[in-house]
Amino acid sequence: MVDEPPASIIGAPLVSAPGRGAAVAFIFVTILLDMFALGLIMPILPKLVESFVDNDTASAARIFGLFGTAWALMQFLFSPILGGLSDRFGRRPVVLLSNFGLALDYVLMALAPSLIWLFVGRVISGITSASVSTAFAYIADMTPPERRAAVFGKIGVAFGAGFILGPAIGGLLGGIDPRLPFWAAAGLSFANTLYGLLILPESLPHDRRSPFRWKSANPLGALHLLRSDRVLAGLSVVNFFAQLAHVVLPSTFVLYATYRYGWDATTVGLTLAMVGVCAMAVQGAAIGPIVRRFGERRALLFGLGCGAAGFLIFGAAPSGPLFWLGIPVMALWGVSGAALQALTTQRVTPERQGQLQGATASVQSVSQLLGPFLFTLIFAYFIGAQAPLNLPGAPFLLATALLLLALVIAVRTLASVQRSA
Repeated sequence: MVDEPPASIIGAPLVSAPGRGAAVAFIFVTILLDMFALGLIMPILPKLVESFVDNDTASAARIFGLFGTAWALMQFLFSPILGGLSDRFGRRPVVLLSNFGLALDYVLMALAPSLIWLFVGRVISGITSASVSTAFAYIADMTPPERRAAVFGKIGVAFGAGFILGPAIGGLLGGIDPRLPFWAAAGLSFANTLYGLLILPESLPHDRRSPFRWKSANPLGALHLLRSDRVLAGLSVVNFFAQLAHVVLPSTFVLYATYRYGWDATTVGLTLAMVGVCAMAVQGAAIGPIVRRFGERRALLFGLGCGAAGFLIFGAAPSGPLFWLGIPVMALWGVSGAALQALTTQRVTPERQGQLQGATASVQSVSQLLGPFLFTLIFAYFIGAQAPLNLPGAPFLLATALLLLALVIAVRTLASVQRSA
């Protein structure tokens, strides 16, 4: 067990009942700044890797896959630890440390003189970027179970908003200097840390905190929580395949769009901004009505189906405008994420929400361990001379199949719940 730190370290009052709406707004801004900083570097990081290998796209794809795998490995190892610490010491200190660590990471990558240092930066980022999973635990602390899907959807607006301006501005800044987006992201993360120090209250009262135990904080121990309930285990498998499919976007999109459509950094950034606009519209306006009308279970299945259709369009589109047609379809995939979060949090007691989010992050990390290598190697193979046919959209077609598999598992898992009820 770890002793609790003095109150001066935690440094913020607990949230009172009347202040819950304001507290959700605070965490919304925290996620918004986080996603905006991440969006700034998205259109630039793969191209920066490519610049270190003499602009060889296939080699850059393999190296970028290694970067993504290293990042996911750190998430797998450290997310349960940070989740357990947030259950013990509160959400606020974990969020603040995460934001500060990300700021230092962006500075390191901005100064990186070689691939080795850029790789070190990604490792540090994997260790420190836990604010999103802790933020979901924060929302679970503050929201009754029947309202969580709608609130998770509203928090998802921050993801969309961050990706509207982030990639667009990152693409423009990257056109000036490929290191400039990293400096801008560092500044935003430092501002996010300062914002949290001054504004963000604590959401987890002392009487609802649980002891920190290394047995449950290690990755395998954290996954034991997910195996403790049959439905939770099934939903975790759905989450795994959905997250694995999602990895195709950050791991191959920039290289794919550059190779197949000849887009520059500005066009890539604007396309990612379009993704953000559509995602924000769905998260802010569609999730609440869809969940109220159909319930979390049907919303989950609907979202997975839309995601599969969107990836199919991405992989088959022979031109950029046709690719853009798939963006609003894929954006409806966001309905499934909020529904899945709500369904899983309803099956865990309040004092274990941090452990749940840490375990969920571990599942996502396993998918992110496999995904970068899986998708980048497939992309590199199908654009290489040894491929039986030139099929650059192969990674997106594989992602379509993974989401269809997740849909089948979700149907079977939710059917078992209805039978038991």
